[in-house]
Amino acid sequence: MPEHATPLIATGARRPRRGLALAGMVLLCLAVGATASLFSIREIPTWYAGLTKPSFNPPNWVFAPVWTTLYLLMAVAAWLVWQQVPQQAEAWDANPGETRRSDALRAFWLQLVLNFAWTPVFFRLHQLLAAAMVLVVLWLAIAVTMALFARISRVAALLLAPYLAWVTFAGVLNLALVHLN
Repeated sequence: MPEHATPLIATGARRPRRGLALAGMVLLCLAVGATASLFSIREIPTWYAGLTKPSFNPPNWVFAPVWTTLYLLMAVAAWLVWQQVPQQAEAWDANPGETRRSDALRAFWLQLVLNFAWTPVFFRLHQLLAAAMVLVVLWLAIAVTMALFARISRVAALLLAPYLAWVTFAGVLNLALVHLN
C-alpha cells in the first residue's frame, strides 16, 4: 500500500447499523429501477414493440430479472464501500481514507442517477441517439465508480463488473436500434 494511503478497516462501531444500511441500499437501488420502469411500462407493448430490432435483441422477459440482479449487486457493492471505516487519522491530518470513501460513494450516486436518466430518454422521449449518449456517460461513470471502489474494496468493484458488461451490451443494442430505426 502506498505510504500516503490510509488503510480502511471495518469496525464493530457500525455493526447495529450495517443490516439497516444494507436494506436501505437495496431498497434505494431497487426503487430507482422500479421508478424508471414507470417510464417504460406503457411504451414496451406499443412504441418499443414497433421498433426494428437486431437479431441479438433479448426477449422482453429477460430485462426485469437481469436489472433486478444488477441493482442488488450495486446495492451490495455500495454497502461494502460504505461500511469501511477509515482508520483514525491524526487530529491535524486530513483523513484520506474518508475522502476516498466519500468520492467513491459520490461516483456511485452519480452513476445511479445516469442509470435512471436513460429510461425516460429512451422510452418516454423516444430519443434513441440521446439515450445512447447517456449510456456512454453511464459506462464511464460505472468505470470510474469501479476504480474508486477498488481502492477500498476489490469485492465491491468486482460486483459492478456484470453491470458494466450489461451496460456495454445495452449500448451496442441501443446503437443498433439507432441504426435500424
